[in-house]
Order: sequence, then C-alpha cells, then structure tokens
Amino acid sequence: MADNRQNIMEKAETRFLETQKKTAERAKATAEYQTEAKMRAQKTAKLRELRLAKEEADRVEAAALEPAPAKKKRVSRAKAAG
Repeated sequence: MADNRQNIMEKAETRFLETQKKTAERAKATAEYQTEAKMRAQKTAKLRELRLAKEEADRVEAAALEPAPAKKKRVSRAKAAG
C-alpha cells in the first residue's frame, strides 16, 4: 500500500512539473509576442513620423517651386472671326 501511495505521489508530482513547465513556456511565448508587438508598433510609429515629415517637406518644396498661374491670352475678335 505504501508502494502504491508513493507511485501515485510520483505521478502527481510529474504531472505538476509538466503543468508548471507548460505554464512557464506559455508565459515566455506570450512575453515574446508582446515584445514583438510593441517593437512593431514603435517601428510603425517611427516610419509614419518619417513619412509625414517627408510629405510635409515635399509639400513645402512644391509650393515654393510652383510657378505663378499663367495668364490667359486674350483672343481678339478679329482673329476669332477669321
């Protein structure tokens, strides 16, 4: 009977250790996933900031280089009728 009890205790301890190991692995995987997600969000924010800055610089440059609107030439009535 003592042998049977010891066998049951060993099985229970083995299951407990396996459960602890799986829990630790799950926690580690979750932490890695969250770290990667945070890094991805930071990279996305940085790239967005750079893109917006470039778009603003391009807009300012285009406004500075934009020529004055061309005046329409008047068509004289004599040329239009001819």
